[in-house]
Amino acid sequence: MNNSNSTNHNGHLTKEHLRQLIFEELERLEFTLDEQGNIVPPDTSKEVIRRLHETSRNIELQKSQQWIKSKLNKYKNYFANGYDITPEKIKPRLVQVTDNWQNDLFRLIRLTWSLPYSFGYGRRLRYLILDEHNDKIMGIFALQSPPIRFPARDNLFNYPQGKKVELINQTMDIHTLGAIPPYSILLGGKLVALATSCNQVRTDYVAKYAERKTEMEDRILPAHLVALTTTSAFGRSSIYNRLKYKSEVIAQSIGYTEGYGNFHLQKLYPVFKEYLAMEGVSLKGGYGTGPKRSWQFIRLTLDKVGIPGDLLKHGIQREAFLFPLVTNLKKYLEGEDNTPQYRDLPFDELIDYWRENWMLPRAERVNHWRTYQNCEFLSSLILPEENHNHNGRVS
Repeated sequence: MNNSNSTNHNGHLTKEHLRQLIFEELERLEFTLDEQGNIVPPDTSKEVIRRLHETSRNIELQKSQQWIKSKLNKYKNYFANGYDITPEKIKPRLVQVTDNWQNDLFRLIRLTWSLPYSFGYGRRLRYLILDEHNDKIMGIFALQSPPIRFPARDNLFNYPQGKKVELINQTMDIHTLGAIPPYSILLGGKLVALATSCNQVRTDYVAKYAERKTEMEDRILPAHLVALTTTSAFGRSSIYNRLKYKSEVIAQSIGYTEGYGNFHLQKLYPVFKEYLAMEGVSLKGGYGTGPKRSWQFIRLTLDKVGIPGDLLKHGIQREAFLFPLVTNLKKYLEGEDNTPQYRDLPFDELIDYWRENWMLPRAERVNHWRTYQNCEFLSSLILPEENHNHNGRVS
C-alpha cells in the first residue's frame, strides 16, 4: 500500500484510497460503466457468473480450510463414485439435519458450490437426501425466512392492509438446493427440487415452529407453510423450469430479480469494516449481523466515500420461482380464504415420478456418470497453497 495515497498522517486508510480500491476491484472483475454510470457485468453466461463469485467463495473456503481437512477423511465414504450407483436401485431418503454429522455433511457439500456459503437466517430447515441403497449422499436443500420485499413475488398478490408481514412469514425461501455428482448427472437436482414441496417438509415445519415466537416482533405466527420461493443461481434455471409432478406444476417462473447484491465487493469487506471502525461506526454482533448487516455495512461505506449506492446493482439477474404448497394460494394471501388447502405430495410418489420420467431415461442416454470419480468433487474443497499469501488472506 502506497503511504502517500492510501493513508493519512496517522496511518489510517483514506477515503481516496478506498475509492481507488473499489474501482480497481470492479476493473479486476471486468465490470464496465455505461453512459449513465451504471456498472455492467462482463457477461451473463453461467461460466462468467461462476468466475465473478469465485473470490467470495474462496474467502469462505479459506476460512474453512482447517475444518474441512479435519472432516474429509471422516465423511469421504458418503460421496459416490459412478460404479457405486445402480440406477434401478436408487432409493432416496429425506433426512432433516438435526445431528452434528448431518450438519458436517451438509456444510461440506455446500462449500463445494460456486456461490458463497450461507447458514441462512431467521427460521431454518435443512435437509440431506441419502441413497439408502449404498448410503451415499445425493443432494441437499435448505429453507430460511423469506425476504419481506421481493418484487417478483409481491407483484402477484394484493395483500390485505397491515397483513403482508404475517402472510409472507407463512412462506419460506429456498436459499440452497442441489444434487452432487454423479447423482446430478442423473438429474438428481430435479428430485431435490421436488422434495422441497413434499408433505414431510411441511410436517417438519409445523413440528419445529408451532407456537414459536418470531425474533423481530416477539409474536406467534400461524404454523402454516403455504409456499416457497427461490431464485436461480445462474440466470435461467434448468432445474426449476418444467418442474412438475404429473400434470401439476411445482415451480412457477415469476420473473427475474433486479440484479442487486454485494458479492462483487466481498473481497473488500474486511477493508470496509476497518474503515467504518475508524469512522466510529459500531460493528458489534447480535441480531441482524447476517447478510442484511453486511449489505448495510457496504452501503454505508459507499455513502461515506461518496460513491452512489447504485454500485450495488451488479446487473446479474436471477430467475425467480414460486412453489405453491396450497391450491388456494392467491385467495389465502389476499385474505379471501382463511384456511389453506394443502396439496398432497408424498415424498415416495415424487421419487417414483422422478425415477420414471427423469432419472432412468437420463441413465440410458448418457454414460459419463459411470466413470465419475468422487476425488473430483472432494478435491474442490481444498484450496491450492498459491491462493494464500503470508497472512492467510485469499489473493
